Amino acid sequence: MDAQTGHTVENALQHYKQGLGSFTQKMPKLTEAFHTFTEICFEEGTLTKKQKQLIALGISLYSQDEYCIIYHVKGCLDQGASEEEIMETIGVTAAFGGGAVMSQAVTLVQEAVTELNSLKH
Repeated sequence: MDAQTGHTVENALQHYKQGLGSFTQKMPKLTEAFHTFTEICFEEGTLTKKQKQLIALGISLYSQDEYCIIYHVKGCLDQGASEEEIMETIGVTAAFGGGAVMSQAVTLVQEAVTELNSLKH
């Protein structure tokens, strides 16, 4: 992920989980309400869970949120999205978000897809 600090995608996911655990201890009701809300948002409906993860990835790229980019790349892969579907999502988001989206896509997204797929084996 970041050659200068040695962070990897897996380290970023661990860092997020640790931070979430600490925050949950401090703000349990807020965290529970947030999780309940997001779980409902990502339930299968007219849109599939995979489609919702692809949308979330596009929004994460547009907002330049590195933790969410990694989290939703993982969500896309977990829901069966192909690398081609992820790349098309990048294209649509880049058409709207321009250079900032492309900079995250050509670095972080590709690294996350590669690393997360290798962890499956």
